Amino acid sequence: MTTLPDFSGFRRVVIKVGSSLLVDPVNGLRAEWLAALGDDIAALRARGADVIVVSSGAIALGRGVLGLSRGVLKLEESQAAAAVGQIALSKAWAEVLGERGITTGQILVTLGDTEERQRYLNARATIGRLLDLKALPVVNENDTVATNEIRYGDNDRLAARVATMAGADLLVLLSDIDGLYTAPPGSNPDAKLIPVIPRITAEIEAMAGGAASEFSRGGMRTKIEAAKIATTGGTHMVIADGRVRHPLQAILDGKACSWFLTGSNPVSARKTWIAGALEPKGVLHLDTGAASAIRSGKSLLPAGVKRIDGVFERGDAVVMRAPDGGELGRGLIGYDSSETALLAGRSSRDISELLGYAGRPELIHRDDMALGSA
Repeated sequence: MTTLPDFSGFRRVVIKVGSSLLVDPVNGLRAEWLAALGDDIAALRARGADVIVVSSGAIALGRGVLGLSRGVLKLEESQAAAAVGQIALSKAWAEVLGERGITTGQILVTLGDTEERQRYLNARATIGRLLDLKALPVVNENDTVATNEIRYGDNDRLAARVATMAGADLLVLLSDIDGLYTAPPGSNPDAKLIPVIPRITAEIEAMAGGAASEFSRGGMRTKIEAAKIATTGGTHMVIADGRVRHPLQAILDGKACSWFLTGSNPVSARKTWIAGALEPKGVLHLDTGAASAIRSGKSLLPAGVKRIDGVFERGDAVVMRAPDGGELGRGLIGYDSSETALLAGRSSRDISELLGYAGRPELIHRDDMALGSA
């Protein structure tokens, strides 16, 4: 029998909150439910975990304020509703978490922000810095500018992208259903909850149904797609019933839910991706000291680079070579090739003077490296 993960042991958790949980179609924001979730989040942080929230609800809140009909909105109506609702949504999260001593930071993203390398790195760095500063990032899709062609359309997959981007080891999808069933439970009384999914198979994918609520744009199918993204990136995922008060505590207490397991972890999955999935765009030739430092698990600083080959941009994969020409490994470069050429052989203290801005001290951070056997 597969052992379920210990919810209390995760170090970085992404929590996705759907519109149908956060917003009542008649009365608006479900303030009491949100307060209970705020208690759960505060308790999770008190145990030492980093927490990131991916929250839907901007359009649902905004359409109520603007008096828009409950039917399907035109694109420009959705964007207008999001513009109004995002203010209310941010205020709600800031107030409920602020009352519990937690500072929040808002991050609005589009599909391009998680697909285009430089924007991905910028978003990742912002999330990481907020967490370093003990602030809680609240992420949402930027519905005010995203068109139908460049949007996620649901926050399940967005949450999975954020989880892998942030190196989270758990993604919690709070939903209006308590997990994955063998068949749609609303229409099949014999449907059974699947408590643990060690691997996503064709059979598992076939069990996915459609959207269940008026405000929700995602259904079980998007949750399975999110699980693929998350588990491939080394992140466990759980689908749990968010309609109850204190939904995170309910998971901790062992209430019914569905766990999607990964055989990896965020660090090893990321390094595997760097090593094999990205085509290198350049080469950095290192001196003996830098090669030794890399082998001992340190980041690559500019001073250790003797010369560079190739044309690359920030975020591209590059090869690191030892003085004998052997490949040490690969990594994601922190500067483009023209900047790297200026910095090569120089101290990190000179970066501001050489480039005209205060950049990161390392060319390649150790978390962005995958070492070979050289």
